[in-house]
Amino acid sequence: VEADVLSRRCVMMRLVDFSYERYQKALRQSAGAVVIILPRSISSVPQDVVRQFMEIEPEMLAMETIVPVYFAVEDEELLSIYEQTRAASASQGSASAAEVLLHTATANGFQMVTSGAQSKAINDWLIPSVEGRLTGLGGEDLPTVVIVAHYDSFGVAPWLSHGADSNGSGISVLLELARLFSRLYTYRRTHAGYNLLFFASGGGKFNYQGTKRWLEDNLDHTDSSLLQDNVAFVLCLDTLGRGNSLHLHVSKPPKEGTLQHAFLRELEMVVASQFPEVKFSMVHKKINLAEDMLAWEHERFAIRRLPAFTISHLESHRDSLRNSIMDRRARIDTKALTRNTRIIAEALTRVIYNLTDKGAPADLQIFTDQMQIQQEQLESVMDWLSSQPRAAQLIDKDSTFLNTLEYYMGRYLKDVKQHHVKADKRDPEFVFYDQLKQVMNAYRVKPAIFDLLLAVCIAAYLGVAYVAVQHFGLLYKMIQRLSLKTKQQ
Repeated sequence: VEADVLSRRCVMMRLVDFSYERYQKALRQSAGAVVIILPRSISSVPQDVVRQFMEIEPEMLAMETIVPVYFAVEDEELLSIYEQTRAASASQGSASAAEVLLHTATANGFQMVTSGAQSKAINDWLIPSVEGRLTGLGGEDLPTVVIVAHYDSFGVAPWLSHGADSNGSGISVLLELARLFSRLYTYRRTHAGYNLLFFASGGGKFNYQGTKRWLEDNLDHTDSSLLQDNVAFVLCLDTLGRGNSLHLHVSKPPKEGTLQHAFLRELEMVVASQFPEVKFSMVHKKINLAEDMLAWEHERFAIRRLPAFTISHLESHRDSLRNSIMDRRARIDTKALTRNTRIIAEALTRVIYNLTDKGAPADLQIFTDQMQIQQEQLESVMDWLSSQPRAAQLIDKDSTFLNTLEYYMGRYLKDVKQHHVKADKRDPEFVFYDQLKQVMNAYRVKPAIFDLLLAVCIAAYLGVAYVAVQHFGLLYKMIQRLSLKTKQQ
């Protein structure tokens, strides 16, 4: 990437070399392709470099370019190619033209070739979601608390989008809450009078398409569902894997006397009494229907007039962490994830069982001993989630990931089933393409000037040989003449 002329060349740059100016330079010079080499461990990269790339990612996604851009994880062979090409580029600045010519002729070059076909739109792709429930104890008209988290990830390269914090952490908390409340709902004396509906939504990174269609099917196309009856509130979980802050994002501040206001107060009380190191606040942002993309998942429910909010350690929905291939497992603080899970579980339990009105002290720790939050389990779930790319373009209804998620939810919840979203053919909300992962072969080649110099050398050799033969012939004739004269004398 340091070379002066990049036209028609495959430009290679490591993450530590990357800058938006260099990237733009390669595009302006119509490079043959750009290969960005990512480190195997993101934790080994300085945080300022990671943050810089994360801030540039949205601009890379929004920019249309005819130059193909590839991302590859470094290995020994790839680094060897990178070092050799960098050395060849550095030699261009030598003082002597002869040195440059000699180095150019003797250096090894690489021809980069991809064998993939042209990308095509996939017309029948489905976005799957998974739902399950715990039925409350009592009559049929019980209020329902809905707990939601989207499972898909997003970034500039789908196959490298692991989405550890956004939103692997949200799914981890959802599954742990399902495990905890399934135990409480097993025994009659701890069986609450609330239905709990768990929803792992797909297409969250595509304007929450899974949630949108799920709401349409439950509110518009059916006569009876838990969403139609009596929804107490909807709790959306998003980016909960690090930091010492928690923010409750709302589209409309909850009114006093409502259950959602009670949940807000319980969150504040649990944080203040048990986790004073955590900064908690409510962030109010109205829904902007003029924008193409919604800010948070709870806005999908708020549009349908269901009380909803999102809890996250991020203060703004515009944080670059939410849509980055840099969102890896190493960035997750498991202790913070465990603490946040406990805060949510404690506050939710106090609301469902009305513990504050019953006189329970603010510092009462509910999930202790055998009912404690299992940090090891959260770590295992996070390891599983962040070990695989979860871009929506890669997950269909038969994927191993989705089947495992459905099985895991089925261990603790009832009526677990998939819900599918298919794009409208007349006016599609999303279009996915194939060929998201390709093999690039690097062929070691000599430069064109090497062939030229080789041809010159061969021509010179043949010329010398021809002259030598000619001279040898003349010399041979002269010797013959001298020999003939000697005999005659």
